Amino acid sequence: MIELLITSAAARRLRFAVSPLEETLGALRVLLGRHRHPVHLPWLAAAAGTARELPLAELARVLGARRYITEFLGPPPQGRETTAEAQLAELRSTPPAQVARELAMVDADLGSLPRDPARARDLLADQMELAWTRLVAPQWPRLAEVLAADIDHRARLLAAEGFAAVLAELHPRVALVAGREGEDTLVIDSHARIRTRLDARGLLLVPSVFAWPAIGVVTVPPWQPTLIYPARGVGALWERPPGGADRLAAVLGRTKAALLETLSEPGSTSRLAARLGLSPGTVSEHLTALRGAGLLTTTRRGREVVYRRSPLGDALLAGGLPGGTDG
Repeated sequence: MIELLITSAAARRLRFAVSPLEETLGALRVLLGRHRHPVHLPWLAAAAGTARELPLAELARVLGARRYITEFLGPPPQGRETTAEAQLAELRSTPPAQVARELAMVDADLGSLPRDPARARDLLADQMELAWTRLVAPQWPRLAEVLAADIDHRARLLAAEGFAAVLAELHPRVALVAGREGEDTLVIDSHARIRTRLDARGLLLVPSVFAWPAIGVVTVPPWQPTLIYPARGVGALWERPPGGADRLAAVLGRTKAALLETLSEPGSTSRLAARLGLSPGTVSEHLTALRGAGLLTTTRRGREVVYRRSPLGDALLAGGLPGGTDG
């Protein structure tokens, strides 16, 4: 059982965030059969062939653990707009001593990993980046939509009914137990035996598609205490028919096609970069190309330039184009 003691200061610091690398870890555990559930079968059938071609042996060994798979591979995100690039940079900067400490806790045979923790970290970071790029990033607009909808729902619940109401509906294995003098305890049913008091950083809540229906907890110092919970709406995620972006990817390239699909609502460069897990510079380059082709229009909101699909972009996404090459 994991017990998180919630002080009055911690209760005021309930935050939500999105973690591209947590989704990558979850996706890999689905592929390895660690999080196998029928809801993921459509994605699994499509991704398994690609995964077999990727050199991810050392990462797979870590993720084969039954109880602990490290925190540094998916560092707790800063907020809703955290990108995979930002998390990968943080992963690569993890102090070797922290890497060594966490790898020593992994209940799996890691004999193929380099003994030097810095080299092991860099090798695993390279494999995480490859897994993100090839397996998760192509689906990120779809995943990000589900994650954003989950956070919007819970943020409204937090504003209307408070901290306890949000925690009460997160997961059947999570319960808030009232305590004395305003210090409640968040209890998570788990094989682990941990009891810790949340500090002024409070608790970070991270919805996850690929964690579904499981739950995860980050308590290892110095990481932000985090609860990873299954996002709402996952059951119908993979049943959605392929969108226009899927048909256009062979013509425009995956990034431009994903941007067109994501711009069902207007967005700025920074917002789009966060949703797609890309750098603002990369997104800006693709947006400029799409605008030059007449597929987007722009307006200004204060200091921000906001992009939206043009009528031509709408028509192109709705009807698609015949085959071509990925650019």
